[in-house]
Amino acid sequence: MTPANGSSVLHWLVAAAFVVILNETIMMNAIPRLMVDLEVDESAAQWLSTAFMLTMAVVIPITGWFLQRVTTRQAYALAMATFCVGTLLASVSWSFGVLVAARVVQASATAVMMPLLMTTLMRVVEPQDRGRVMGLVSLAMSVAPALGPAVSGIVLQFLGWRWIFLVVLPIAVPIAVVGSRRLGNVGETRNTPIDWLSAALSAVGFGALVYGLSQMSHASVTVVVLVVVGLLGVAAFVSRQLVLQRTDRPLLDLRTLRTRVYSVSLSAMAIAFGAMIGSMLLLQLYLQHARHMSPLSTGLLVMPGGLAMGLLGPTIGRIYDRLGARVLMLPGGVAAVLALAAFALMGGTTPYWMVLVAHVVLSLGLAALFTPMFTMSLGSLSSHLYSHGSSLLGATQQVAGALGTALAVVVLTLQASAAAAKGAGATAAYLTGLHWAFGLCAAAAVAMVGLVATLPARVGVDEPETAPAHV
Repeated sequence: MTPANGSSVLHWLVAAAFVVILNETIMMNAIPRLMVDLEVDESAAQWLSTAFMLTMAVVIPITGWFLQRVTTRQAYALAMATFCVGTLLASVSWSFGVLVAARVVQASATAVMMPLLMTTLMRVVEPQDRGRVMGLVSLAMSVAPALGPAVSGIVLQFLGWRWIFLVVLPIAVPIAVVGSRRLGNVGETRNTPIDWLSAALSAVGFGALVYGLSQMSHASVTVVVLVVVGLLGVAAFVSRQLVLQRTDRPLLDLRTLRTRVYSVSLSAMAIAFGAMIGSMLLLQLYLQHARHMSPLSTGLLVMPGGLAMGLLGPTIGRIYDRLGARVLMLPGGVAAVLALAAFALMGGTTPYWMVLVAHVVLSLGLAALFTPMFTMSLGSLSSHLYSHGSSLLGATQQVAGALGTALAVVVLTLQASAAAAKGAGATAAYLTGLHWAFGLCAAAAVAMVGLVATLPARVGVDEPETAPAHV
């Protein structure tokens, strides 16, 4: 592949990733409006997020196999066509059930697009330039979710909820059509048959586990059963992959975990991602429930942090290429711990500028962590394992996000109830619960820093299967 072709591939993939990630967070502020227009309660409305997360958890483990079966152009075209169909269906949804189905369709496309982007990047970019290019990718991946709540807040301020999707569609369709025509193929395909038992075990295991974790705040026998079934399903899935690896036919190749840098980075990223998602939810609850801010104001307050995280990405990538990971990850981890600790100390009268500063510090700390960890983890693998490594990262993130959210809500609920039982007022009890929940996120970040400290500054990487490209 020529340098120009490699650059074109990544440009179109980054553009597509920006659109699908924007869609993932753009619904956050629309839940109250949807509850009224579609006549559903809050628990039902949460299915718009839960269904998206469940679909991602079920589909991502299969993408490692899928991306080896089809060409880059075929994977891109299918993912973007699926996304556009789901977005169109969402914009014309005539019932809540149809809207949930549309979100499932959208999530299926997102589950393919992210591993496709990461796998392609590792194949077309020279090892010494991967940090810089990963930094450019992280710009899109960070700015898009930051813009989502603000964009939806502005749209809802003047238009109906359907316009959230109608705004995205005119952007997604041209990217899908033009990108499908201009995209070049990267790597060789492998005609490996799918193991349907693995696919079933993956769907049951990851689906039940993520859903059970997402419902942990509703203590019940059903939730316990779902988590147990999920754990057993994942264990059976892992056992099946170990058997299939003997004949080189796994759905998700777990030989990636034999590489220490990858396995440690995977663990650290899971903890960091869980703490990040948990703290994002807690911050929304703090601002809207404890401080009574509007969804639009909340989205605007947290937007600078996301923008700072994305804009710093290219700089972090260049530093990684020149100096390695350690000079970024350790300060980044410490910054994340301090920011989460600051959130744990927030009260009912904390100035908003302090909340903004803490969120920006957290975002910058996470930026200094994620770009090096993504680059190191995949860069430590053999090239034929890139697609499986990126898929395992994605699946782990979904489980970590569900677990982080579940634990944050459980701790918040339990501690708020305990404070209320001791005579605290409603607001004071709620703030107590938030303090403990943010404290849990900070403790998790401390554990993550401990893992990061064991990683080397640089890793040896295998040469890509295709000729590298300057991007």
